[in-house]
Amino acid sequence: MGRFPPLLWVLLIALLLLPTAAGRILLDLAGGLLITLFALPVVLGGLGWIGWKVLQSRVRTCEACGLSTMTTDAQCPACGSPLPAKNSGRSTAKAVDDSLPASDVTIDIKAEDVDP
Repeated sequence: MGRFPPLLWVLLIALLLLPTAAGRILLDLAGGLLITLFALPVVLGGLGWIGWKVLQSRVRTCEACGLSTMTTDAQCPACGSPLPAKNSGRSTAKAVDDSLPASDVTIDIKAEDVDP
């Protein structure tokens, strides 16, 4: 199989440059392929992100042992404690009681030198 003869290259370039129906079809086809090549990663990335968010919404974490699971059971498969209700988009962090003074809930650490 050899290379294209120069005459075929000239004809192909003439089809692209001349305002003929064949040249217009080739340009439209090339443009459609380029748009598809550039848009396909964006569309696939968006679908992947949506799938990841759906999976994250189904994961529940056991408060007793910390196991993350997607089970529909009411109990943790590892330790048997009851699992919390499914997340509704909110964080599972416990609410802080603001009625206590900060000095009662902080830990004071004192450094001491120990002689060997």
